[in-house]
Parts: sequence; structure tokens; C-alpha cells
Amino acid sequence: MILVPDLADIEATATSDAERRVARVLSAIDAPEAVAFHSVTLRTHETKQQAEADFVVLWKDVVILVEAKGGGVSKHDGLWYTVDRRGDWKRLRESPMRQAQSAMHALRAILHEEGVGWYASEAVVVTPDIDAPPPAVEWKGSHWWAKGEMSVATMTVAFEAIVDGARTAPYGAKIARLDHLRARLFGEFTRMPMVDAQRGAVIEEQNRATDDQARVLSALARNQRMMVIGGAGTGKSLVLAEAAKQEAGEGRSVLITFHSPALVDFFSPRITGRGIDLRPFAKLGDKTDYDVVLVDEAQDLMNADGMDTLDAVIKGGRPGGRWRMFLDPNNQAHVDGFFDPDVYELVSGEALLLDLSRNVRNTRAIVHVVQEYVGADIGDPGIVNGERVQWRWADAEAGVMVAESVARELVDDGVRREEIWIIRVTSDAVPVQSVEGFTVTSPRYAKGLEAEHVIVCDLPEAYDEHGLARFYVAVTRPRVTLHVVASKEDKRRLQELIRRQVRK
Repeated sequence: MILVPDLADIEATATSDAERRVARVLSAIDAPEAVAFHSVTLRTHETKQQAEADFVVLWKDVVILVEAKGGGVSKHDGLWYTVDRRGDWKRLRESPMRQAQSAMHALRAILHEEGVGWYASEAVVVTPDIDAPPPAVEWKGSHWWAKGEMSVATMTVAFEAIVDGARTAPYGAKIARLDHLRARLFGEFTRMPMVDAQRGAVIEEQNRATDDQARVLSALARNQRMMVIGGAGTGKSLVLAEAAKQEAGEGRSVLITFHSPALVDFFSPRITGRGIDLRPFAKLGDKTDYDVVLVDEAQDLMNADGMDTLDAVIKGGRPGGRWRMFLDPNNQAHVDGFFDPDVYELVSGEALLLDLSRNVRNTRAIVHVVQEYVGADIGDPGIVNGERVQWRWADAEAGVMVAESVARELVDDGVRREEIWIIRVTSDAVPVQSVEGFTVTSPRYAKGLEAEHVIVCDLPEAYDEHGLARFYVAVTRPRVTLHVVASKEDKRRLQELIRRQVRK
């Protein structure tokens, strides 16, 4: 069973030992189509502003709300209590079953608002520290699990019994499609980093996954080979990291690989402690093979040699193994590595193709500049607000010196130096720190990464496929503000670039 978040996150963040124990059993159940979402906040509730379900489990086509209660559970004079190991009693506002049932109704109201359609739902209580549930006429015995259900085999049987006895749809009801229900649950409960552009600053915060991200995450768990296509800023790398954790949580050996070594710093903190191998493509020389391989910026490796190397590290080989490739084949294919369109056509025929079309990094102003000058589709802008793109016209050279003067102005306005990148479009150099402490980098090493404030300089003399790709990478890195340093000659070439896009 897939856990969202994965078991390592639940072990670290759960406040209840009972929830941890239930999560361990769930993670070991052999049910690849089933998904369990932990600690789900429900925004609609009949008696509270918000409620929380310990687990929401999608098993086959039934949604099961699970309430986990540790320690003893007892009913006395019509009131419910939990009893800890020291014998201390704590009164509950309502019975554990009532908690589970009210959360079930709250979730049903949320999904009804969103037009998902009718689906079967059930509420279950798990009390792993008692031998048997307290007797009552308020619930079926099959819906309260105790010590006896705290093994993989017995909990699997218990889930199957719940599904077999689930309610059937009323006559004439619109039935929720399983793929829509699955994707909607991923969207409601998968927490993905997103961008908020309020108060003139962009702050990373945890929001629900976009519809696109939820759809891709849902599909990734169920398909052997997938190719995910999206422009810069659509969240490809974030979805990849989440998918890798889910694969590792299923007990598979997992490799994340990529062409640019700079991506090590992006992925490392997101997958630490998960047993996931993180190796740049150039270091795949041994014969180790993996149950699943995830490739970021796959357009850099889309050639015969690259695919042969991948073939050797995927169990069952590329045509028959399990892999996920994330790429931008149209706009970032000429910056680093080598992209062969014939190889791309061949490999894409081996996989399910899905698109990410919602930009979750760039402000609306940046998205419009990219569309206007490059003619590239980087998705619908997810950020409505944000400052307009700032153009700094230089009389002569428009290089690092002018860019640093812009950077100093940003610092004077309260921006931290470490939040500023200067990207030299015509450079291939590794990132360095300038004398004044600013990061100066190139499209080759910035690709796949992002910064809050970006100053672009050293524009190309020709906007051929390579010059255009480098410019595209540079101007799609910022989350908050974009500043472009350009000379009079650069301005003339940019105006011609716009005319080229209009004529297309």
C-alpha cells in the first residue's frame, strides 16, 4: 500500500504511537492500488471549523476513514475515556467511532462540492492496545479493529470485509470514476511546495497539490513506465521527489539520476533517510540495477548512448522495466547534453505520457515575458501577483558589473545576498561567488534549480536554438523578481525576437 506521506515522514511527525504502528502495518500490506493518506485535515465539518482524520484509505473503490486510538478505551455512564499505561483516564468529547464517522461525512461533503460523484465510504476505529472492542449497537463489529487486526494478514482481511460489505449506490446516482476519485484525493491530501506571491514577496509554503500534480502522482503509482512533460516551473522535480519516496515506501530499490550535478543539492534534503540512491548520470558506470529509475531533466539524456546507459540500470531493461522520465523536450533540449528527436519518439512510445501545465514557480509577469520573447509554453501562471519584469538598459556592455549594481540595489531594499542569482546567458561556467558575495552562474548549472531573485546578463548575439534555449532557462529561474540587463544592441535583437514570434 502506498503511504502519503511516506512511512519515514509519518514516523517522524506523528504525535500518536498508535498512528505509527498502524502506518507500519499499512505500509507492509501488499495492495499496490491502495493508498493511505495520513493526518488529513478536513476543512468542512458539521460541528467544527476543521476536523482531522488519522488515515484516509482508498481501497479498491471504497474510501475508508480510520481513527487510531492508543491505550485503553472505555465507556462509563455514557461517557467515553482513554486510559494510558499509568492508569490515568482522559475523557473524550465523543466516541472514537463517532469521530471517524463525522470525519467521513466531512470528506463526503468536500468531494460532493467538487462534483466527484457518489462513492462508497466507511468509518473504522483501530485500538491496537486492547484485546477486543467495547460492545455497542452503534456500529458493526467489523468496523472496530483491536489487537487481533494489527498484522498484515489480518488487516488485509479486515479491509476486504469492509469493502465487501460497503454500501451500494442509490438509484440514478452519478457514480464517481475511480481514476477521478483517486486523483482528487491526491490533490486534497498530498502536500506539495507551492509559491504564494502576496505582499510583494514569494514565500514557499505547503499547499495542496495542483490538479496536474495530483493527477501525475496518482498515475505514477499505477504505471510501469511514464514520461512527464512540462515547461520550466511546473513542478516536475518536486513531483519526482515525492514519487521516489512513494516507490521506496513500497520496498523497491530506487535510483534518481540526472545530467546536471547541481541537482544533487536540490534532491538530497528531500529524500534523505529514505534509502534512495541519488547519482548523476555520469556516475552510472557500474552494473547495479534498480527496481525503478527516475530521471530528471531527461531531455539532456535523450540520445542512443544515454538510453543504453539507462537500459543497464533498470531491472528488466528500459522497454520492460519500471521508470519515470521528467522532461521539457521543446525548450530546454539544447542547453546541456544532447537531445535526439528520433530517440525521443521511440522512447515515448514505450510509456504513458502526461503533461504538467500549471506553472507553480514564476509570477504572471515572468510567464508573459517568456511567452512573448521565446514563444515557449511554461504553463498557465499559478501566481497572479508579483512585480513586473525590470529591464536595465546599459549604454555599452551589459555584463556582470552592471548586474552587480542591480544586485546591490536589491540588497539596499532588504533582499538577502544569498537569495540573488546573476545568470550569464552566454556562459557555461560553474557557479562562483563574486567579490561582493553574489552567486554568478550559467544556464547549464542553473537548469532545474530556482532562486528568489534573478538578474540576467550577457545576452546572446544570436537567438538560434542554443541561444534561445539558454535565454529561456535563465529567465525561468526566478520565483519573485526578474531583472534583465541589456545593451542597445541586445534591445534591437530582442525586438527582432518578438517580431519572429509574431510571424510564427
